[in-house]
Amino acid sequence: MSAPAKKEFLRAGELARAAGVSTDTLRHYERKGVMPAPRRSANGYREYPAAALARVLLVRRALAVGFTLDELAQILRARERGVAPCREVRALAAQKLAGVEERLRELAAVREELRATLADWDSRLAKTKTGERASLLESLSISERPRDENSPAPAWRRRKKRERSKRDEKD
Repeated sequence: MSAPAKKEFLRAGELARAAGVSTDTLRHYERKGVMPAPRRSANGYREYPAAALARVLLVRRALAVGFTLDELAQILRARERGVAPCREVRALAAQKLAGVEERLRELAAVREELRATLADWDSRLAKTKTGERASLLESLSISERPRDENSPAPAWRRRKKRERSKRDEKD
């Protein structure tokens, strides 16, 4: 008995299942320009070349390490024009790493702040009778730990807000 012939084209549902995504995700990837528009069968079904699976998996992995769909669309368009955007890809990856390292520093600071807060709260609770309020949350607003003068939010939260604002400006 011979092995089944490899399909030349996959319907959207077949590709989605093979890649572990939804058909909506495939359509989104098409709109964003990271997937070429599929051909249509006689009955209107979207059909992708078998190589589309490798493209979806590449996109998923790139998203997992921090690339955006817009960045990927730009890179893939350049590749399709015959340009080798390898240095740009490497530079973007270096930016992603720098961002991850910054977030790790910020998370370490949050961890230390939480440790100090918990130690303070343990001390407050030890001095508070059962059933009495220890005003733990209120103690956050009178914390003696230094903060940016312009914002009571921790640095990681201010950064997230800035990133959201930038994304909103692009849309």
